[in-house]
Amino acid sequence: MAINAFGATEFQLVLLRRMADFNPGLVEEAVRRLGATRAVMREANKRWQAMVRAPRFPRGAARYAAVLGPAEAVVPRRIGDLPCTARQWALPLWPDLRFEILLGPAETGSPLLNEWLVRGPGAPPPVLRTLADLTPWSCVVADLGAAFPSAVPREGSAPTRFQLDFTVPDDDGRPRPCTADFTWGLLQEVRTDRP
Repeated sequence: MAINAFGATEFQLVLLRRMADFNPGLVEEAVRRLGATRAVMREANKRWQAMVRAPRFPRGAARYAAVLGPAEAVVPRRIGDLPCTARQWALPLWPDLRFEILLGPAETGSPLLNEWLVRGPGAPPPVLRTLADLTPWSCVVADLGAAFPSAVPREGSAPTRFQLDFTVPDDDGRPRPCTADFTWGLLQEVRTDRP
């Protein structure tokens, strides 16, 4: 696959490049499904990094529209007292999810506040009850937060990463303190903090 234009396939490769640190096997399979190779994935990531640093490449919502086309959905959303807008795009690798950007109020220039994968409209959330249910790529941040309402968000180790601290029953039903690591909003791994 040659990368002459940058579109949805290349963008998905960029998302996968950041997930490869956690789940190289899942990423390898997804790269093959896209008809690409690891070399093409690295090149897509390199081009994306160059584009986002280029002075003339669009910023904010225009950046994603340039790469993914018009948003499939534009949804008003409130974060506390802040009126925001979410824009969402479907990506073939994750048909039940949408890539979402969250934009701040128009009167402040609609700054980009967040960018990640979310559950798509009408897609049922996964059943998350025990540690065994929390497999890589099984849920997004909101799914885990809804299943375990006492979860506490933490900043991840990079801009595309996010963490949730929560307690979940293990296979024997005992509560286990855990930390879930997400990349682009998709679960990558769950670490038990204590035996």
